[in-house]
Amino acid sequence: MTSHTGASTYYGAVGYWYLRIVQSVHGSKWAKRGCAFFKKLTRPRGSQESPTKTALPEYDEKVSGDPTMFGTWTATHPSQCYLCPGNTRANGEHNPKFEDTYVFVNDYSAVMEEQQDYCPHNKDGSLTSRLFRAEAVTGKCYVICFSPSHNLTLADMTPRQILPIIETWTSIYCAHLDPNSPLAELAVATQKPRTSQGVLSSSRAQYRYMQIFENKGSAMGCSNPHPHGQVWTTTSLPEEPATELIQLSKYRREHEGSHMLTDYTQVESKEKIRTVFENESFWAGVPYWAVWPFEIMIIPRKHKRSLVDFTKDEQAQLAECIAEVTRRYDNLFETQFPYSELFTIPISRCKKLNIYRHGRSPSPSSWIPRRN
Repeated sequence: MTSHTGASTYYGAVGYWYLRIVQSVHGSKWAKRGCAFFKKLTRPRGSQESPTKTALPEYDEKVSGDPTMFGTWTATHPSQCYLCPGNTRANGEHNPKFEDTYVFVNDYSAVMEEQQDYCPHNKDGSLTSRLFRAEAVTGKCYVICFSPSHNLTLADMTPRQILPIIETWTSIYCAHLDPNSPLAELAVATQKPRTSQGVLSSSRAQYRYMQIFENKGSAMGCSNPHPHGQVWTTTSLPEEPATELIQLSKYRREHEGSHMLTDYTQVESKEKIRTVFENESFWAGVPYWAVWPFEIMIIPRKHKRSLVDFTKDEQAQLAECIAEVTRRYDNLFETQFPYSELFTIPISRCKKLNIYRHGRSPSPSSWIPRRN
């Protein structure tokens, strides 16, 4: 993809075959609706995006059991939402009357601090024991409510409203940072957020990795439309970020201390072929190596080891960047655009390099039109 024209041609071809499939399954009415969607791909992009044109009801509306209705929410009454202020969650605890963000340990954690050790059944040197290997992983999972308002998304929030979310990410990161890390001194001054169990405390084990993410929309598996994200910390470093760390370190060694993502941002900002939005501190655009149809990566212009390296101004500009990117997603098809937002960070001691990476990889399922 070397130009805007090239991008339009590419998506036009994809759109053609997509519309043929839609028409064969759902009829010409959906095909016409899909055609309007793909016309959006050729519209000129401005440096500023208007607020999202979609709006959610104050609380979820009841929907029928029609299996052809893609990505619909189940009905939720104000008193039934387990993320709203003052309501009762699945484990019986009550949420406080919070005003911006609220953090609690996930009631259905994927990994926990205390769980049974893994014991392989086969230790006899057979092919099974040689090929099928696994190891125990412990960790801690948090839920972050972005806002007390049930019907907002990041696309509806102002940068000022998004800023407390970034500050909360930073606080959770600091609470789990290796005390031997060079970043530990910066983390001391960072305020730790309160959870339903009290102030965040240090973990029983030193975790190596933190995954900050948000799944928006039922198409992405999100079970509750209340604006929220999650943070997972684990004792293991997943393969993909581990490979990225190796390659970033290799680039730095081979290019006299230069940082790959900083160099990459400089080139993209100059050429502006894949740029979606940029400000003084951040570049947001389609990465050259993008895999998903609507993938965007947000990268700081200057090398940052982790969240604690951001100044107050840089946090504010990251909030602006997130607001602009999410609005563009919603306005592309004039709908609540499903996506997965990923923010991957090592938290154990790292002598040479820490990664700061923030990307959004919307699912191809977001291409499926929804019948209203």
